[in-house]
Amino acid sequence: MKNVLICASLLGSMLTFAQENDTIKSNNIDEVIVTGYITKNSESANKMPLKDIENPQVYNTVNKNVIKEQVATNINDALKNVTGIARLWESTGRGNDGGEYYTMRGFSLQPTLLNGMPSFNNGTIDPAGIETIEAIKGPSGTLYGGSVISYGGLLNVVTKRPYNYLGGEIGYVLGGYGLNRVTADVNTPIGKNLYARINAAYQKQNSFQDAGSYESIYVAPSVKYIVNDRLTFTVNTEIKKSDAVNAPMIFLSRYSPLSFNSIDLFEQNYKKSYTSNDLSIKNTTFNIQAQANYKISDNWTSQTIVSRGNTKTDGYNQYLWDSANGDEFTRYISKLGGETNTTGIQQNFVGNFNIGKVKNKLLFGLDYFQRQFLLGGTGWAGFGTVSLVNQTDTKAGELNQAAVNTALASTQNAIGTMETKIYSAYISDVVYILPNLSAMLSARVDHFTGNPTAYAVEESKATTTFSPKLGLVYQPIQDKLSIFANYMNGFQNVEPVQNVASDGSKYFAYFDPEHANQWEVGTKASLVKDKLSITASYYNIKVKDKVMPDPANAQNSIQGGEVESKGFEVSAVGSPVNGLNIIAGFSHNDSEVTVGDPTYVGYRPEEAGPKNLFNFWANYKIQEGALRNVGIGFGANSASEHYTLNRASIGTFAIPSYAVFNAALSYNEDKYSVILKLDNIANKKYFSGWSTVTPQRLRTVSLSLSYRF
Repeated sequence: MKNVLICASLLGSMLTFAQENDTIKSNNIDEVIVTGYITKNSESANKMPLKDIENPQVYNTVNKNVIKEQVATNINDALKNVTGIARLWESTGRGNDGGEYYTMRGFSLQPTLLNGMPSFNNGTIDPAGIETIEAIKGPSGTLYGGSVISYGGLLNVVTKRPYNYLGGEIGYVLGGYGLNRVTADVNTPIGKNLYARINAAYQKQNSFQDAGSYESIYVAPSVKYIVNDRLTFTVNTEIKKSDAVNAPMIFLSRYSPLSFNSIDLFEQNYKKSYTSNDLSIKNTTFNIQAQANYKISDNWTSQTIVSRGNTKTDGYNQYLWDSANGDEFTRYISKLGGETNTTGIQQNFVGNFNIGKVKNKLLFGLDYFQRQFLLGGTGWAGFGTVSLVNQTDTKAGELNQAAVNTALASTQNAIGTMETKIYSAYISDVVYILPNLSAMLSARVDHFTGNPTAYAVEESKATTTFSPKLGLVYQPIQDKLSIFANYMNGFQNVEPVQNVASDGSKYFAYFDPEHANQWEVGTKASLVKDKLSITASYYNIKVKDKVMPDPANAQNSIQGGEVESKGFEVSAVGSPVNGLNIIAGFSHNDSEVTVGDPTYVGYRPEEAGPKNLFNFWANYKIQEGALRNVGIGFGANSASEHYTLNRASIGTFAIPSYAVFNAALSYNEDKYSVILKLDNIANKKYFSGWSTVTPQRLRTVSLSLSYRF
């Protein structure tokens, strides 16, 4: 907590400095910032053009400039710049949900949107093709449905698009643990009103532990064709193949009283991976999106999007399970196979019209989404015991494909199919009651059919769900300062489960969708001639109808649980003075199970992560003199203690608080740049987890070279 408070005080000082240097003038209100850390107003949060300051919802963005200056070679490093987000699980590569898990506003989530459309990835997302990452806060079921959202929000990756002249950049990053990364971004006109762009990356790196590696290749071509001044077509594709050796996740026992009371043993084994480089998992991802934008009239536009996605898993996955004796863990291993196919079709109409003298901005949309998951591979086999006390592994000499395949030969193959279809209609109207007072009225009707997971043997009952969203924005100083409030809804469809009756017979229990409702109030300010944006808000999210263990029989599930998550966030991004770019945030979250199994009631959910999070990064580029174009960057990420296991029946296990500091030294000219980056300056040992304990990367030095043309 001390680390978090120290870092938060830095943020407070920075905000005070920004306010003292702002005259809050109303001129130049249409100035567009195209450099630095500020991103243009996002259409994704509300699927319509809307300035951030008149948007009743909170979202944070991380653009390509931040990613480049921080030499971020993975999406986790980029997301460290988002207020109130922390990683719970690293990518496992397993089918259907093998991507990284994060927590935001007390709830787990994954990056599941690509350019506003559902997209699933069993591995990791390469930052080479990213224009902007958008963290849209709160349950956003009204515009995005229940298939891709978390009650805490959602993550949308916006990719780079073609532009109308020849240009590009070639880059190379050399770094610690054998990092080699080559990137290319090339854009060119290829005909009249026809433009093409390709982003590509190759990366190879070893783990900081005694085994582990990652190798990937990423290619993302895109084409834009301007038919005329009314009609534009864009096609975006991306292909990624990766081969990773992941350390097994270390699970604490969820069913026995905790036998560990400190992090000490895990620190002593910090560099132990308990795997071998012979046991890798391969992930392949392919996405294609075709979009047509048509200007119907001066006041109305049409957007049609069709997307297809495919992601595959093939390889070994393992985890260590707590033997509940304060020392040993049993390894379980499987050779996984899996494939996910998705199809999305979306039609949006956006228009401006008046009712009398009252201006309206209207969105009407139709959405179809189909998802199919094919489960394959072997079953799970026990494969040795790991001792943390003795730092030994009974199968250390047999961690190879031949020995593992022999152990798996007697297991039963895993076979299953999941398929869901969702048909939706939504509408959103922004009513400008006064020039500085607007109200947003939104609603969605969502019809769901199918089976949400490959493990359920019964199909869920078809459900039709209504999801509302309301917002109000008042601007005391128009385009400079706003006060906002929102009421938002999110929902998730739940698979049927097999319960056991008192007489021993089995039956299937079917559930209604879970619902989350949020109310939020806050303020947004655009300062220093629109060069600095600050947002502060307080939110309260209540989840009802949550499916939880039955207090009478922990093996059964019942509906009716409730969770409350509340807190506040403050974030800032921009360039308050020439040459200085900053991005910073602080969040505090209180989350509690309020109704349900007594094992959980009154306890903070394990997916909620740390209560307090702080992020800060500043980069100053010297403007004149002998050191002109030299840049100096410094940043920090801090988290309070959090409970990776937290239950009345077994106890709690705390992951300690931490503060990690980073720095960069750069030199930039028009055509080239050189950046030297140092991550985790103090070589801090720190952990993440969600019923797990996972060591994080130690000190790393990286050198980035790039040439622009």
